[in-house]
Amino acid sequence: MRETLDQWPFVIAAYAIGIAGTLVLIGWSWLAMRRAERRREKAGK
Repeated sequence: MRETLDQWPFVIAAYAIGIAGTLVLIGWSWLAMRRAERRREKAGK
C-alpha cells in the first residue's frame, strides 16, 4: 500500500487565498477611491 500526499486541499487553499486577497484589494481600492472623491469635492468648494 502506497501512501501519497493529496495535493487538492493545498490547491483549493491557494485558490481561496488568491480570491480572498483579490476581493480585499478591490474593497480597499474602492474605499480609497471614495475617500479621494470626497476630499476632491471638499477642496473644490
